Amino acid sequence: MDKTEIRKNIEEELAQLPKNPGVYIMHDDEDRIIYIGKAVNLRNRVRQYFRGGDGRAILSSLVPKVAHVEYIVTDSEVEALVLENNLIKEHRPKYNTLLKDDKTYPYIRVTMFEAFPRVLLTRQVKRDGCRYFGPFPDAGAVRSVIDIISKHCGLRTCSRKIPGNNSEVMSTIGSPTSQRACLNYHMGVCSAPCIGNVTKEEYAERVKKALDFLGGHYAPLIEEIRGKMQDAASRLEFEKAAEYKEQLEDIDSLQSRQKITDTSQGDRDIVAVATDGGTDAVVQIFFVRNGKLTGRDHLYMEVPEGGEPADILSGFVRQYYSGSFDLPSEIFLQTDVPDAEVLGQWLSERKGRKVSILVPQRGDKEKLVELAEKNARLILDKDREKLRRRKERTEGACRSLGELAGAGEVHRIEAYDISNISGYDMVGSMVVFEDGEERRHDYRRFRIKTVEGQNDYAAMREVLTRRFLHGLEEKKENKGSSFTRFPDLILMDGGRGQVNIALDVLSELGLSIPVCGMVKDDHHRTRGLYSNNVEVPIRTDSSVFHLITRVQDEAHRFAITYHRSLRGKGQVKSVLDDIEGVGPARRKALMKAFETIDLLRDATADEIAEKAGLPAGVAENIRRALNSREG
Repeated sequence: MDKTEIRKNIEEELAQLPKNPGVYIMHDDEDRIIYIGKAVNLRNRVRQYFRGGDGRAILSSLVPKVAHVEYIVTDSEVEALVLENNLIKEHRPKYNTLLKDDKTYPYIRVTMFEAFPRVLLTRQVKRDGCRYFGPFPDAGAVRSVIDIISKHCGLRTCSRKIPGNNSEVMSTIGSPTSQRACLNYHMGVCSAPCIGNVTKEEYAERVKKALDFLGGHYAPLIEEIRGKMQDAASRLEFEKAAEYKEQLEDIDSLQSRQKITDTSQGDRDIVAVATDGGTDAVVQIFFVRNGKLTGRDHLYMEVPEGGEPADILSGFVRQYYSGSFDLPSEIFLQTDVPDAEVLGQWLSERKGRKVSILVPQRGDKEKLVELAEKNARLILDKDREKLRRRKERTEGACRSLGELAGAGEVHRIEAYDISNISGYDMVGSMVVFEDGEERRHDYRRFRIKTVEGQNDYAAMREVLTRRFLHGLEEKKENKGSSFTRFPDLILMDGGRGQVNIALDVLSELGLSIPVCGMVKDDHHRTRGLYSNNVEVPIRTDSSVFHLITRVQDEAHRFAITYHRSLRGKGQVKSVLDDIEGVGPARRKALMKAFETIDLLRDATADEIAEKAGLPAGVAENIRRALNSREG
């Protein structure tokens, strides 16, 4: 389709746009999604792009590439915002601002639904009746706080079942059980409600003390510990007094990391961005809880050329806060964002209370935002070379791979591998890389259903057929799942045979996708690329070689991990049934001595005989039988 036809089609689509709120999706001439946006009025918003009414620099590179626009109508702008965010996460369009670091921050969870609550580390905040504290900058900080609570409050951290723990009617004292107290009790970091060592009321007091501490009220606990230290010293129990002194130092260290930032005792996040004017940006975020700076972090953003701070911050807020229930009451930004009102409405609905998005103009609050921006700038300057190398390792390698494979632009790569032990429990794996980086949410596993015995080619045919048939069916149903997104390039874990299998499947399904094989040497290391019926040698020091190696290793790892999860002691039995001299009793002894087939295959005949108590001849039969089969 030439440019005149494309323009004519777009004009027709613009004329049909409704005035409702919704999401618009822009495609290029190869039907790839390149931009996703939301609008309170789809007709007015989308037309601005093609009438020159937006004025943003990004449009000069985006608009000429648009060949087709589709839309989804919603009932409100907030619904459009949620849908837009989900679609951006799913499709990761080139011209949208994208959060590179898919982090989940650690929190402390106190299980208030239990009669004897536990204190735990978690990365998922849910509306489940528990109390959550955080986020913390890293898991180490969480463990440090849990350690302090364990020492001073004796709250349990284990998963032991306590009789009546979830019952509405509880006895005053936790019912003693036949189980013994665990090591935590003997180390003095748990009050052992599991053996009835503490009453429900006493434990509730301990929980209250822990919650006060987690809420930032350190003084009561400090006074209590100081009193115990002085009491121990007066009784000449100097070792005990030294322990209390260490505990006070732990709390002091925690306080020193949580500087007072204001006196309002509010919960707020301070967010600022620094950009280099190109496609890299760093967002700095400070977490303030109960008026204290509890942590900070920085995240890398991938932005389109000409991306402005307001657009970057808007994209960050949508993506970063979409997965969190523990929202602050206020979010301070360094500049106004165009959709602040609808963002605030969306976040307020998620929190259940008002969330304000503010741009401080003066005073201490403005200085906090300036400090966050300064930190973002310092990190960007420091990491500029690292970001350049990262881009060369990922996007640059994809470009080189596309040239080698004759596949043009390569963004999405799918790689396949088969794993089996002598044909038992054959499994297939599909790993996905986008712009040179793993996209683990899109990985898929396949348990082979139609192939008996060891036939890797037939197993691969089944995997590929199931994968692409599934994708085609979901495309017909407009489901929009990750299976509907077909790759720009398929990499097979092997040479000519595996590549031909893939090409046959694609041809049968009417698909045209470039396929290459990842060829290995005799030591099972990446050697080259099989493309267009020839093996293409690749320099081992090149970024494309390292990318192929990473893809190949990841496909193999993922398949092996799945296979190991399927074959345990139950699978050992099926392999041993065919070996001469191994009956039910000896099979049982082998299953007891070796947990998996891998361990048994790696053992020598002497080790098999010794560990399973077998005759040397039988042990040799087992070793020879297992190692004569390909893994």
